[in-house]
Amino acid sequence: MSFNQVIEAIGRGLDVAGIAAIAGGVGLTVLLSAGRLWRRQSQVYRRFRQDVGRAILLGLELLVAADIIRTVAISPTLQSVAILSGIVLVRTFLSFSLDVELNGSWPWQRRTESADAPPLAQGRSAQPGGTGPLERRPPPGAAL
Repeated sequence: MSFNQVIEAIGRGLDVAGIAAIAGGVGLTVLLSAGRLWRRQSQVYRRFRQDVGRAILLGLELLVAADIIRTVAISPTLQSVAILSGIVLVRTFLSFSLDVELNGSWPWQRRTESADAPPLAQGRSAQPGGTGPLERRPPPGAAL
């Protein structure tokens, strides 16, 4: 087996893994959401969208990795690198868009936890489902 054949096989394997991550994630999400609907849990649709988005993000990452491996290792011509750049730009835009949809803000706009606060003093907002930005809460037993 030649080097190009090995790299092509790795690329195909990552393609299959990416497609399986998307299809399997969506299938699992449908089943889990049906169970949540059956149990009449709240916010089923929001959780469904978030879980599908996560499956798509994982699949996109694997598909981009496959494209990079094949392009760089097999045929690193200017044309193939330019095509790869376009594919990566489109998939990166999709990833950022899905990330914003899932989390409600751009990654660089999220607040970070304070390094000096104890871990239990940090928590999710009181919004339904805990999807809001991180907010400070007093440590247990502290005077309000």
